[in-house]
Amino acid sequence: MKKLTILLAATATAQPALAASGPFFSLNNSDFVVLIAFIVFIGVLLFFKVPSMMGKMLDGRADGIKSDLDEAKKLREDAQTMLASYERKQKEVQGQADRIVETAKAEAAAAAEQAKADIKTSIERRLAAAEDQIASAEASAVKEIRDQAVTVAVGAANDIIAKQMTAKDGNALIEDAIAEVSTRLN
Repeated sequence: MKKLTILLAATATAQPALAASGPFFSLNNSDFVVLIAFIVFIGVLLFFKVPSMMGKMLDGRADGIKSDLDEAKKLREDAQTMLASYERKQKEVQGQADRIVETAKAEAAAAAEQAKADIKTSIERRLAAAEDQIASAEASAVKEIRDQAVTVAVGAANDIIAKQMTAKDGNALIEDAIAEVSTRLN
């Protein structure tokens, strides 16, 4: 009701536009007719409680906006939480990657050292094998030279004996050899 009295007071104090001629409170005056129609319109709006419905609609709209803002705030907080979680996970993954790289570098260094040691051992074995082959070849060459020297010496001795020995000396040597064999066998 308070609103209605304020509205009527505002309407009554308004100056007419002086467009109509004649007395103001006459149905022939268009300003008066418009004023009556406006008052009836306001009365119909108040009768059907349109201002309270509009208030309820505006309150509902305000509540909807407030709930949307609350939901947006909650979504923002959730997004910040997820962002912080992803940043933490990223740091953890980066730390793991750094540890993996460090481990791989250490393993590579250890593998390189092991490879060096294996190569050194292999070289030592090959050197030892080569030295053994050289010693074996040397022994074989010495044996071959001795065998050749024996063969040459036997041949030379055979030639010398053949030139210096007579048939009588040969028969005496054969008999001495047979006697020596028979004494050794008995």
